[in-house]
Amino acid sequence: MRLEQNLIYIKDVVLGDENKVEDGVLTVDAEGLRNVVLEDDKVKDVKIDLAKPGECARIVPVKDVIEPRYRVDRANGFPGVTTKYEEAGNGTVNVLKGAAVVTIGDMVGFQEGVIDMWGEGALWTPFSKTLNIVVDITPVDGLDPHQHEVVVRLAGLRASTFVGLAAKDAAIDETVVYEMGPMDKETEKYPNLPKVAYVEMTISQGLLHDTFLYGVDLKQIIPTWFHPNEELDNAVISGNCVAACDKITTYQHQNNALILDLYEQHGKTINFVGAIFAPELTTLDGKFRTCDYTAKLCEQMGVEGVIVSEEGYGNPDSDLVMICSRLEKRGIKTALVTDECSGWDGTSQPLTDTAPEAVAVVSSGNVSKVIDLGPAERVIGNLKSAQTLAGGWDGCVADDGSIKVELNAVIGATSEIGYHNASVKLY
Repeated sequence: MRLEQNLIYIKDVVLGDENKVEDGVLTVDAEGLRNVVLEDDKVKDVKIDLAKPGECARIVPVKDVIEPRYRVDRANGFPGVTTKYEEAGNGTVNVLKGAAVVTIGDMVGFQEGVIDMWGEGALWTPFSKTLNIVVDITPVDGLDPHQHEVVVRLAGLRASTFVGLAAKDAAIDETVVYEMGPMDKETEKYPNLPKVAYVEMTISQGLLHDTFLYGVDLKQIIPTWFHPNEELDNAVISGNCVAACDKITTYQHQNNALILDLYEQHGKTINFVGAIFAPELTTLDGKFRTCDYTAKLCEQMGVEGVIVSEEGYGNPDSDLVMICSRLEKRGIKTALVTDECSGWDGTSQPLTDTAPEAVAVVSSGNVSKVIDLGPAERVIGNLKSAQTLAGGWDGCVADDGSIKVELNAVIGATSEIGYHNASVKLY
C-alpha cells in the first residue's frame, strides 16, 4: 500500500463565507458549515466558534477531535461511514495540518473532556496547539442515548469533511509517503531485521465505549490484522467518551503516534509487518477469545516482537497483561504501553491486573494526578459540565470559574498511543 499525504501547514484560522487557504490562513465558511451539520434533521441547532493556541479559552465538554482532510483521488470522507465503503490506505490525501474540528455540546453520559488553550491545562493536552474549529451541536429532544451519540458523532465527521474542502486546491507545503508492501516482500528486503507487529487495543464495550473500522463496530469482530496506512487514512473513528485523558480521538487515530514511530524505524532497526486491532470486551469469554486470537495471529505472522497499546484503564488492564503473557509464553518479546490509575498521591496500585511476563512497560502518566486550572476569559460550551466529567466532582468548579480536576478530565493527557505531551524525567 502507498499513501501520499500532502501537508498544508495552517498558521491561523478565521470564519468567512468560503473555504480556502491563503498564505497559511484557513478561512472556514461558517454558514456553509452550519448547513452541513443541520442536514441531519435530528440536529436542532449548531454554533461555530474558534479557539487558538495561547487564548485564555476553555472548551468543554469535548466529544471528539478530527483532522480536516481532502481525499484527492477517492470518495471524500470516512469510508464505510460518511461515504460508501472502499479500501483506505492507497491514494493521495491533502491534510490541513495544524487545524482541528472539535465537537462539543449536550452529550450523552458524562465522560467527555476539557481542552484549555493556555496555562497549566494547555501543557497537558496536545489540542492546545491546534487551531480549533469548535462545533457545538444540540440534537433535537426525545432521542434515545444511542441515537443521540450517533447524531453527534456523524455531525463531527461531516463537519471535518466540509472544512477539509479548503485543502482541495491549496498550495502544498510538504509531501510525506507511507509505503509498505506485502509481508513476504518486506521480509525479503530486510531479512536480517526483527519482525515487529503493533497490537492496538480499542475500547469496544457499548454506548460511549466504541471504536469503528470502516463503520464496523469493533466489538462485533475478532482481532483483525490491518495495514497501518488504513488507520492513517480515515478508516478508524472514535465513538467513545471514556475518560478523556486516554480516549483515542479520531484525530489521534488519523495520526497514530505509535504507527508513525514504527514506520520511522521500518527498514532501519525493525521490519514493521503491520498491526492488529484487539477489541476490549467486558465479558470473560470475550477477553479470553480476544487475547488467545491476538497471540495466535502474532505467532502465525512469525513476529519476534510486539508493541501493545491499551485504551482506557480498569478492566482492559486484564486484557493487556493477558495478551502479554500469551505472547511471551510463545517466545515473542512484548512491550506494553499504558497509563496508570495510581491515586492522587501516586501510591495506589497502578493497574488492576499484573503478570510476571509484563517486564517491559511504558507508562504514559497517572490519570489521577490533580491539576488546578485557572479561570478562563472565554468558555466555549458549558463550564458546569466539568463537575460531571470523569476526573471532576461536585464542587470542582469554583465561583471564579477556576476548576480543579484529575488528568482524567483533560483530552489526550495520557494517550496510550503516544499522542500526548507527557514525558519522563530521570532523577
